[in-house]
Amino acid sequence: MQSQFMAAINQICDEKNIPRDKVVETIKAALRAAYRKDYGHKDENIDIDLNEGANFATVFLVKEVVKKVENKYLELTVAEAKKYKKNPKVGDEIRIDVTPLEYGRIAAQAAKQVVIQRIQEAEREVMYDNFKDRENELVNALVHRVEHQQVYVNLDNKITTMLPPDQQIPGEQYYGGQRIKLYLDKVIKTTKGPQLVISRTHPNLVRKLLELEIPEIKSGVVEVKGIAREAGVRCKVSVSSNDEKIDPIGSCVGQKGVRVQNIMEELNGEKIDIIPWIENQEEYIKIALAPAKITFIKLDEGGKRASCYVNPDQRPLAIGKNGQNVRLASELTGWEIDILDIGDLNDKDMSKPAKDKENKVETIEALDLKKSILKKLETANLTLVEQLKGLSVKDLTSVEGIGAKSAEEIVSAVKKAK
Repeated sequence: MQSQFMAAINQICDEKNIPRDKVVETIKAALRAAYRKDYGHKDENIDIDLNEGANFATVFLVKEVVKKVENKYLELTVAEAKKYKKNPKVGDEIRIDVTPLEYGRIAAQAAKQVVIQRIQEAEREVMYDNFKDRENELVNALVHRVEHQQVYVNLDNKITTMLPPDQQIPGEQYYGGQRIKLYLDKVIKTTKGPQLVISRTHPNLVRKLLELEIPEIKSGVVEVKGIAREAGVRCKVSVSSNDEKIDPIGSCVGQKGVRVQNIMEELNGEKIDIIPWIENQEEYIKIALAPAKITFIKLDEGGKRASCYVNPDQRPLAIGKNGQNVRLASELTGWEIDILDIGDLNDKDMSKPAKDKENKVETIEALDLKKSILKKLETANLTLVEQLKGLSVKDLTSVEGIGAKSAEEIVSAVKKAK
């Protein structure tokens, strides 16, 4: 039958998910140190036996049988060894029971101190071992408790760590028992133990959610080329397909928009714009600045700077609220973008040859549709013809305000645009 002492050790191991041998060895080390301090000598070789069925530990003084004793704490002669073993020989190891009468109390105190002082160290070691190979992965978490701005979460194998305020989605409310997904950025080994760098704001959280939700991305058929994110507000994602038969936009949006909608719900309603990636940088920048209509772009290849000229009524759209649209477009494309009025453009620049039509990506204004339909598409963040190509009549009717008749008109207009 298991003793209370060993039962307590096993309970600690189960609750903290720490290997039993680590806890036992740590307690033995503490008991050895306690014995040497109160009863023995620092040079003695002490071994501890934790009996499964007893409520106390047995202390053994271990010595080697030698012809001539040079260290009385570690060695003894054959004659001395005969007190503890019949027919001892040189080289034998003698274990002498030296357990003090009051050692049960000492053992209990030492064990208690070990549990208090070492349990966190053991937890951190387990944390490092479990998560070091899981950097750059999506992890499931359960909110354990919330203290002001500090959110403590239990990861998928009982490890508790903190989600810092700067890694929380602005405006998102957290509560005990809430299930959330986190991005594990790094596992750092510090002097205080391993530290998990987890995030709800990292752009790669969106990438991992896309891989989870969209099989075409997981398999590599559709590739995520870039992500620009303002956590909790809006995210722009550019995608391309490695298979001509697969539409990257349609794959990401899903039937009735269900795929991207699931990701938005996981991110506390954050808007996600899925746009096509193309090699032509001018057209790519135009797409990234949607829903604004860009009249002309002048690129400075050396400085990686793009001057985008727009009509006055398009300027607020291009810049976006608090500069959000142009900031995300700049991050997505890797170009520093300046929004300028078309009136500042000289005729010499305007005479620049147009790019090949095959690289041109058109906005929905190019379609022969009523203004009311265009407005509803813009509200749903469907601002490019390319985004509509993969959507059927059934898909379009799921867009708020668009009925079957309007959906048929859109599909017809898109076919004509091809």
